[in-house]
Amino acid sequence: MTTPDDPGTPATPPQPGQQAAPQAASPTGPHAGAQPGTQPPRPLRQRARRVVRPEGPPTVPIAIRGSLSGLTADEERQVLDMVLRIGEAMVATGAPVADVTAALLRFAAGFGVTRCQVDITFISIIASIDRDDDPITKVRVINVRTSDYSRLADLFDLVDAIQDKKLTLDEAQRRLDEILDAPHPYRRWIVTLALGLMASGVSMLLNGGWLVAVVAALTTMVIDRTLRLLRLKGLPYLFQQVIGAAIATLVGLLALWLTDRFGWSPTLLPPSLIVASGIVVLLAGLSLVGSAEDAIAGYPLTAAARTYEVVLNTIGLVVGIGVMLDIGQRLGVPLTVLESGTLSIPTTIQILGGGLIAGAWGLASYVRAGTLLVIVLAGMVSAGLLLLGRQVLDLGPVGASFLAALVVGLLAGGISERLGTPNLVISVCGITPLLPGLAIYNAMFAMVEADDVVGGTGQLIAAFGIALALAAGVTLGEFLATPLRSEMDRWQRRVNRRARGSRV
Repeated sequence: MTTPDDPGTPATPPQPGQQAAPQAASPTGPHAGAQPGTQPPRPLRQRARRVVRPEGPPTVPIAIRGSLSGLTADEERQVLDMVLRIGEAMVATGAPVADVTAALLRFAAGFGVTRCQVDITFISIIASIDRDDDPITKVRVINVRTSDYSRLADLFDLVDAIQDKKLTLDEAQRRLDEILDAPHPYRRWIVTLALGLMASGVSMLLNGGWLVAVVAALTTMVIDRTLRLLRLKGLPYLFQQVIGAAIATLVGLLALWLTDRFGWSPTLLPPSLIVASGIVVLLAGLSLVGSAEDAIAGYPLTAAARTYEVVLNTIGLVVGIGVMLDIGQRLGVPLTVLESGTLSIPTTIQILGGGLIAGAWGLASYVRAGTLLVIVLAGMVSAGLLLLGRQVLDLGPVGASFLAALVVGLLAGGISERLGTPNLVISVCGITPLLPGLAIYNAMFAMVEADDVVGGTGQLIAAFGIALALAAGVTLGEFLATPLRSEMDRWQRRVNRRARGSRV
């Protein structure tokens, strides 16, 4: 028999010689079951506490202690060394910090090392393994910046193989050495030719004719060989941008002088298209998308450094254009600018030009041959949507650029996993036709020729607005494509927490 107040406790029988106490009648009412001398229960307060106080663990885990790997100290040092080398190679080839961090944590966890911490800045990587008796920390400095998408894809493939337990520690070490020591898939002269084809595609997209395409291609190839020589001499990248823009503008000034001297039609060889073609090629090498993704993913320090580098090198282009236009004005060259809207090139040719731009930049960045066709299609999609947004939807340059970049990011995020290539490769190449080379030239032309500093500055800000719209559109598109990919592992979710904030 149990009491109503404590159903799990049996009633105590009376002892011998004692009379059983008379049982009180069960009280009824709101305070039924209360013992004499005790406070009645307060169900409203208890219910309020249950409503307010959470019952589960913290939503955002903080300082979670990982399990031991079971490896020796020497083996964990070997894992940490590979983590640093892979991270340096990924960042050097342009991968966003969030993707690199998730890949490195995934790589270490593939060997059972879950107590690994990775911190990446613009110029260095710090990685540490928390051992109870002897913690290990190493630092590696990033000295190189380049576009090598085939090597980047191989590194991500290596991380996937480690995650699937397909390689031992020694096999992974040998495979990493092979990836980092492997030559480029194409010879350097193919890169120069690809950059020339890219300039031709830009001129086609901007309504230029075949003569403009030929001149733009030759000019860009001269720029590439010149900058390659200067790069080998150790000239800082900022001055390379100044010289490259100056060469393109010099050819444009020469076209202006020949047009005035021989009375050619202004539509035969518009100098603005020649300069813009070279500018787009020089802009394509900047880590615009990577800097935006770092900022959105919650890595402000690296994003600030990358953004400053992009802005500084873009200013180098502005300086190179401005100086040459000023020299041409002082020499009496009749500076004129022809609106690309006055030219008439079929829309189909312009869309094919967008595909040529994307494919040529992918070839110049050493993408895998099997990915080139997808990149060409992404460039055609971005060019078609840009024309649609401007001519049909009347969105303006910024809105049309954002729409095109959004679709390219969605496309890249949805199919990159199936192709076995990082989505950065498809998205960066896909938005290359949208880079604002013509807007930068027109801004500097207004400053020099019309002496309109205010108007030129406004156009320059608009050009930077287009660049930001491209980066934001690609990043948002890749985020929206997340349901199209397989489920993220815990390392990717751990990195993504930085982007969504802590109030969850």
